[in-house]
Amino acid sequence: MNSKPSLSSVLMLWGLLALPAASLAHSGDDGHVTEYDPVENEFGSYGPEMKSSRVIKVDMNDNMRFSPERIKVKVGEVIRFEHTNTGKLMHEFVLGTGEYLTEHAEMMKKFPNMEHDEPYMAHVAPGKTASMLWKFDKPGVYSFGCLIPGHFDAGMKGEIVVE
Repeated sequence: MNSKPSLSSVLMLWGLLALPAASLAHSGDDGHVTEYDPVENEFGSYGPEMKSSRVIKVDMNDNMRFSPERIKVKVGEVIRFEHTNTGKLMHEFVLGTGEYLTEHAEMMKKFPNMEHDEPYMAHVAPGKTASMLWKFDKPGVYSFGCLIPGHFDAGMKGEIVVE
């Protein structure tokens, strides 16, 4: 059995630890605003100048489910996600490809206190609401999930269809 981490795992961890902040992306019930630099990746982009095309409300709960679990958007739409945690446990909403989320969920099992600091990730405390902006640049089927250890494996995931 190989106990060395894969190159993609090392690069992903390095990327998560080396992130600067500079532009508006998330806000919570307490009015705190987290700022980020512009980001582009295979599942979309974020930029500080973005204005939302529409709002999608997402409920997170302790049944380890999101509602809705399937979201449809159009190519080029900028979505303001409003995540409300109606449970008593911490939850998060992480956008990505299915492969990225599966790998990241496994890494979270090894490093459960790893902090997330990207514009496509939102941590939501029990009883709170947080929002984030994301632009879907390319058609495809993308994923979202809660990567807190055990939550993703319990089914706390969904998909975004971009047409």
